[in-house]
Amino acid sequence: MSVLVASVVTIGMFWVVPTGLALLDGPRPPGGDLLRRAWPLFAVPGAAALWLPRSGLSTALAAVYALATLALALQAPARLFLTRSLRPAETAVLTALVAPSVAGLALVAERASYPLFGFDLDLLALTVPHFHFAGFAAALVAGLLCRLDDGPAARFAALSVPAGTLLVLLGYFVDDWAELAGAVVLTAGMTTVAVLTLRERRAVATDRITRGLLAVSAVVLFVTMLLALSWALGEATGLPHLSLTWTAATHGLGNALGFTVCALLAHRRLAAGREAPADASPSPSPTSHPRTELPA
Repeated sequence: MSVLVASVVTIGMFWVVPTGLALLDGPRPPGGDLLRRAWPLFAVPGAAALWLPRSGLSTALAAVYALATLALALQAPARLFLTRSLRPAETAVLTALVAPSVAGLALVAERASYPLFGFDLDLLALTVPHFHFAGFAAALVAGLLCRLDDGPAARFAALSVPAGTLLVLLGYFVDDWAELAGAVVLTAGMTTVAVLTLRERRAVATDRITRGLLAVSAVVLFVTMLLALSWALGEATGLPHLSLTWTAATHGLGNALGFTVCALLAHRRLAAGREAPADASPSPSPTSHPRTELPA
């Protein structure tokens, strides 16, 4: 597994997943909080598997992480039982809970040098970051955005991002045209996320840092999704396009750092502002400066 892919996936394992899980609201299934707190312990063998050569040891370490992703996926039906809701925001959250299990399975197969379902090892390796970021993080952010703004566009984003991710996965088993259809749906959803983020950032955040993080995440998302769509179109039609390696280095890296990390940092700041008690701000004094509070 390349250094670039391993580095991005390591960030996804250690920071993106537990940070995203901490942002979930609503009823928590039994064991959900424990799994979130223990997640870094499972990320250690998962990350070690990324950096070791393909072998029995790296496969076993990957399997430990895959079991954690399976436990997370099982939280989805438990949460559905508690909420009894398939509203767009909740659908996006359920998708986010299931997505890492696809990455975990692909990681085990890739580390074992096993062409799962006939896929070559390079594609399996890229499936791991795809379902940490496009599968987990993008669906989660779309769901969080839909909770902030439950308008038609936000509902569309919360449904089309999971649908596009699923269609891209199904496209792996069909052909390049089916994968292109998934890329179009996913790009439409992610573009809507970007537009809504830019439109609403001043309404949901009063401090410049949070607004800046939201703006960066949106602008980067426009670029990275165009790159992804260009690659899928080129694969289906034969038109000139970036290689898979360059697509991973541009679309993948930008999506991971520019969109996901910035968006999750912004939503974490927004959540902290909502949870802060009303009287938490100290009274201004000659030696202190008033703190800017985030809106509820």
